[in-house]
Amino acid sequence: MVTENNSNRVGLILSSTNSIRVFLSGASNDPTLSSQLRQTSSELLIQSEIPYEPLRAVWISSDPSTRPELIRLLSGSGFVFSSPKPREKSEELKARLKKLEDLAERKAYKELVKDIAPKEDVQEPFSSYKDQLGFGLHVIVTMFTGYLVGFAAFRALFDHSPAMNAAGGILGLVGAMLVETFLFIIRSSNPDGNKTRKPNQKSRSSFSTSSLKKNL
Repeated sequence: MVTENNSNRVGLILSSTNSIRVFLSGASNDPTLSSQLRQTSSELLIQSEIPYEPLRAVWISSDPSTRPELIRLLSGSGFVFSSPKPREKSEELKARLKKLEDLAERKAYKELVKDIAPKEDVQEPFSSYKDQLGFGLHVIVTMFTGYLVGFAAFRALFDHSPAMNAAGGILGLVGAMLVETFLFIIRSSNPDGNKTRKPNQKSRSSFSTSSLKKNL
């Protein structure tokens, strides 16, 4: 069995053997065959790989009394297979494969250095119930303070009008809530400050603990 890298061939291809060459040599000089078949036999005779269809056409047109049996003629011959043309990858597929390759390399690198590189300390807002409770109380106090400030301001401006006093309190409450929201956005977008704040708190606590031990 032979494999050739030729994608232009169509049909079954056979390797040439001595019996095939002897048959084609006699067919090229056979007067009973047409000139076209004799020409075909001469062309196939010099080839090392012979298409089956023209060889079969010459064999069928030859004299049955002189031609060899088809099984004997093809005995010892092998099939020649043509390897298909490699499929070209599209640009989109190439880009996706490149992206997947980069992701795989990054993942492999992280696995390689996970015991060496320090772990990233990701701080999330409200990561504990203590933080949630503290923030909630802080918002309530701020809104209550804003309500009192607005209520007092409108009471002084509008001569003790209950409706205007209540409107001023509500306006102060909304203003305090907006200020608290703005401050929360700033704190959330600046995690470095929280990271540096926590080590400072730890150092202060350790310092206070060491000083208490010295005093004892």
